[in-house]
Order: sequence, then structure tokens, then C-alpha cells
Amino acid sequence: MTAVELRQLRYFVAVAEELNFGRAAERLLIAGPSLSQQIKALERDLGVRLFDRDRRSVSLTPAGAALLPHTRALLERADDLKGRAGRLAGSESVRLGYVNWLPTDVTSRTAAVARVHIDAWVAPSHTQAARVADGSLDLAVCWVRNEDLKRLGLRARLIGADRLYAVAKGTDSGDVAARDTDVLIDDDVTSWASWNAYAEELTRDTGSRAVRISDGAITGPAFFDHVRRCTRPVVNSPKGQTAALPPDLVRREVVGPKVWWTWSLVRRENEPRAGVLAVVDALCDGVGDLGIHTPDSWLPPDDPNAVRP
Repeated sequence: MTAVELRQLRYFVAVAEELNFGRAAERLLIAGPSLSQQIKALERDLGVRLFDRDRRSVSLTPAGAALLPHTRALLERADDLKGRAGRLAGSESVRLGYVNWLPTDVTSRTAAVARVHIDAWVAPSHTQAARVADGSLDLAVCWVRNEDLKRLGLRARLIGADRLYAVAKGTDSGDVAARDTDVLIDDDVTSWASWNAYAEELTRDTGSRAVRISDGAITGPAFFDHVRRCTRPVVNSPKGQTAALPPDLVRREVVGPKVWWTWSLVRRENEPRAGVLAVVDALCDGVGDLGIHTPDSWLPPDDPNAVRP
């Protein structure tokens, strides 16, 4: 057996989280065929099949599911070792986590103040916020509420925002009132806790209709299947904002009000490290309000960015 590379293990984790080679390759910034070859090489070196895959789906094998938490732990230890080495060398890095969105120019904007390491473990907002609180991360780009900040001892600054749109059947691509949309809420509170909290407030405040599901189809191909079954346009989640629509579905802008999802850069409330604070300033200074404070916009009342600074 040849030596297993950490790079291949990061590829394994990315595919396991996305369950889609195309999305994983896009996230890792490598070509799809190269990713597939690296996973096959890893399976060959480990002597087990990690994924069952065909043209339509990818799933973890029992062996893959069993190895995934150990792989994450190994990568965590490797990153910790790298951080310790950096501190010994006098160049401590700042560890940044995210959910599914980051500014494209993180490295160039922070190069003058710190060495930013973007964490490979992409996790839901509530998980990333908790990792900042427990010290596993220094910073994270995620969605949070004021109650989360208070409970976890964190502070947040606006770094980005997505205006959410609806997906509908047919050819009508005109605007749709928020009250005339459906919003999916999933039973899986582990994976979708943040989205569910947001969706509950959206339906309560705007009159949109909650549709309860239990198949994790907040995003991906199964989301489009729900759109086809629903009689009204369905609000797209921030994780699906850049997904290409099937030819039988259309995008419709949500109005009355415009619906916004914010991305906050969170840090520990009593963060002592000047490098971490400098990265926050480098990434958030000059962001502005991104349009979220116009009179016809909606944010959850407990969003820390709901009130103009």
C-alpha cells in the first residue's frame, strides 16, 4: 500500500459532504475527472470502496461512512499540527470556516495582515458558529441570530448577502409576492437547523406557506422535484442560489418584500489575537449594507444585521 496523501483525504470528505462529484470538484477548484481519479486512487490504496456511484447518484458505502469521522479527525489533527508549527515559526495562521459561500478574494484582502487558512470541513451555520465558540475555528462565515451570538459568546459583522429567489414550474418568470410562495422546512434539524429557523420566521412574517419535508431536499435535484409537486413557487435556499435550473423550471424574483439571507463573519467576543481582529477588518470594512436595509427588504428580526449600524 502506498502512502495516503492528506490531499486525497480532503477530497474524500468533500465528496462525502456534497454526494456529487461535480459540486465537490467545483468546491475544491479542481477538474471533475481529476477528482474522480484521486478518489479511485484513494480507494485502491485503502483497499475499500468508499462510494457507490452511478450516473444519477453518489452515496457512501458502509466502509466510507465508517471512515468519514476518522478522516475528519485526522485532518483536524493535521491542521492543528500545521498551526502549532506556524506559531513556533512566529507566523500564526488564522483559521476560517464557512458553509457554502466565501468572498472570492479572501487571500488577497488578508495577505497583508495574516496567513488565512480556509478550513476544509464545510458544515452548517450552527456547527461553524459552535466551532468558533469552542476554539476549533478562529472565524467563520455563517448565518447567525442575536440569540446564537449571546449563547455562544460571539460577535458578528456583515460580510455578504444573498437575495433569495423562488423556483417555479412553467414559463412565467415574473415577480412573485412572498405571501404567494412555499418554503420547505426539513425534519432533519441536525443538517438544516439554521435554514429551518430562518424559514419559520419567513413564513410567520410574510405569509408564505410552510411545506414540511423529511428527505433533506432543501437543495439539489430532489429540491427541484419538490418544486414540480408544489402548486406555488418555492423559495430557494442560499445553498442553491448558484445551481443551474432544469429546463422545465424558471426563476422568479420574490417581492413584497424582497427576501434576504445574510452572511456574517463571526468571532469570539473576547478574541485577544490582533491577527484575527485584523482579518475581520480586512474582510468587512467597506462591505456596506449590500441592499439589505431598503424599505422593501425583509430580514429575520433577530438577524444581527437587521438594524443598520
